[in-house]
Amino acid sequence: MLLAREFVAYISRQIVKELSPQWIETTDPHVAATFIAGVIEEDLAVEDHLNEEVRELLSQYGDYMRREGVSYQEMFRRVKNNLIQQRKVIRASGRDSGDSMKLSRDKINDISHKVVAALRKSRDFRLKRDPNDVRLQMVKVMTEVLHTEDKVDRAARTKIRTQKRDIPEGTEEWDLLHKRYYAEELKKLGIDLAHG
Repeated sequence: MLLAREFVAYISRQIVKELSPQWIETTDPHVAATFIAGVIEEDLAVEDHLNEEVRELLSQYGDYMRREGVSYQEMFRRVKNNLIQQRKVIRASGRDSGDSMKLSRDKINDISHKVVAALRKSRDFRLKRDPNDVRLQMVKVMTEVLHTEDKVDRAARTKIRTQKRDIPEGTEEWDLLHKRYYAEELKKLGIDLAHG
């Protein structure tokens, strides 16, 4: 998934914290955050499933791509773009669409519509303002959190680049260092993904 489950849970807790009690009313903030996280995860999983489907399709054409000299990455991008257009999926990755954040502005808007629709259907919530106003406030909260995440990610990447030796992105060592530095940078901002 584009965002770690822990980060989705954090975003959800922030939405509940910032929107309660002025925008939404709920009897249990923990249940509310879990509910919102579920809606976000379900939406982000759509693109994950699409990626899996593209990988499966391309596995059948490995010989052809080698013979024709077509790069896997290029074919992956082409096939995925075709499926996104056919199925009218909103691309999740902001970096693919020119946004600096992990989620595109379009995806944030799409998710906010889905969360508000789910909140309206649930008996555990009551919207205290116009649904679109609640949605816009949710977009604001999500965008702020994602801007902070972008700064944290860039700081973690910078720490890795400043190592004495080159550590290629995608290697196990790079992933471990990124995870460690990412967590350190979040803690500097007072963000603990597990608790708040």
